Amino acid sequence: MGKSESQMDITEMNTPKPKKKLRWSGLEIGLAVVVILLAIVAITMIVLYATYDDGVCKTSDCIKSAARILENMDTTAEPCNDFYQYACGGWLKRNVIPETSSRYSNFDILRDELEVVLKDVLDTPSRNDITAVQKAKTLYRSCINESTIDSRGGKPLISLLSNVSDWPVATTNWDSSYGAAWTAETAIAQLNSRYGKKVLINFFVGTDDKNSTAHIIHIDQPGLGLPSRDYYECTGAYKEACSAYVDFMISVAKLILQERNISFDENKISEQMKRVMDLEKEIANATTKSEDRNDPLLLYNKMTLAQLQNNFSLEIDHKVFNWSKFINDIMSTVQINVENTEHVIVYDPDYLIRLKSILNKYTPRDLQNYMIWRFVMDLVNSLSRNYKDTRNAFRKALYGTTSETAVWRRCANYVNGNMENAVGRLYVEEAFAGDSKHVVEEMIADIRDVFIKTLDELTWMDAETKKKAEQKATAIRERIGYPDEIVTDDNKLNSEYQEVS
Repeated sequence: MGKSESQMDITEMNTPKPKKKLRWSGLEIGLAVVVILLAIVAITMIVLYATYDDGVCKTSDCIKSAARILENMDTTAEPCNDFYQYACGGWLKRNVIPETSSRYSNFDILRDELEVVLKDVLDTPSRNDITAVQKAKTLYRSCINESTIDSRGGKPLISLLSNVSDWPVATTNWDSSYGAAWTAETAIAQLNSRYGKKVLINFFVGTDDKNSTAHIIHIDQPGLGLPSRDYYECTGAYKEACSAYVDFMISVAKLILQERNISFDENKISEQMKRVMDLEKEIANATTKSEDRNDPLLLYNKMTLAQLQNNFSLEIDHKVFNWSKFINDIMSTVQINVENTEHVIVYDPDYLIRLKSILNKYTPRDLQNYMIWRFVMDLVNSLSRNYKDTRNAFRKALYGTTSETAVWRRCANYVNGNMENAVGRLYVEEAFAGDSKHVVEEMIADIRDVFIKTLDELTWMDAETKKKAEQKATAIRERIGYPDEIVTDDNKLNSEYQEVS
């Protein structure tokens, strides 16, 4: 039977129609691919950025250093017009020269920081301190004890004067008490060997410049009471310094005479101290300028002690200066006898030649006044306040400073200067970075190895010279940071200061 029309309609209505398949267009597919690629690139960049080392140091120390450099700059300045202001202007704005100093630089800042560390370690008692360190701390405490120092006045200095044949201007009857037996050899040697004060002649034992394995006696020109020989022109900018220097001498001599209850004529003191100044001017003019002492070959004049006597025969008070006696007086303190065949090095022959004519003009009293003044002036700062004050005008004339260095700073430097290994141990234990010394030692060893290896590549150097260069490189001894024995060998450090009490 055939279907009716209505049945056919129902059948068509009930039959489900097939669903259309979803299809992405080419554009959509392309966009999806791009998004995925971008995501991959982004992830890759993130990973690379996280692991990439751009060579820029980002440690806290590096960041601090970079910040310090930026802080010290003045970026408002035009570097092409004033590069100094551009590079350092910020530092100049933030820092002023302290009243206690005539200069100020980054090196002075580092020195100040060092002094703070030294103060802390010297101030801090510890039951574990070895004997040498205890002595350093005792010396520091004594140095900062101003009330005790003031109560002693000039007695510590006065008690030393008899050990060095006294100071003629500050005593009575020097000519009869000391003058008759006075000899220049003994007087100069006493100051050198007992107190390390080198006047008229600079004597020291050092490494032979042409044989680093040997030590040898050196003879050289001495230091001066004023900063350089230029000051002794005493004109223009130096006039005030010379005048203040003589006044300084006179003031100290008067204080010593007062403490000794010796009446004095100020005019006679002035006459003697002006003569001291005249002598020191001549000595200064006899010295060689520092710029003319740069050639080590010219300074190296090796000869025997006998030749020294023949070549540089000085005469004082109509007596020939005995070089052998002078040197043996010094060396006797370490129980060493020096024969006339022993070699010495004369660094400045011209000074000794000029010195001969100067010494003939002055009496033993003049020479002793000068030598002891140079000894006394170094000790004034260790005495009571009235002695320290005699230096104020002199200090201002030299350095323009109106205030003294803080007592603790001066004492920290004093102890460090006199007991450097004991203080060095304290500093190493407190502030020296743990492995930094070993790191530098390894670095130097690597540099030496590379240097030796590259010698073979040098075409301009012959085989014998290369061999010598390698021997020289191998023979170099490193001195980095501090000697190990100051922290590892207690007995050696204690023995170094066993005579200190």
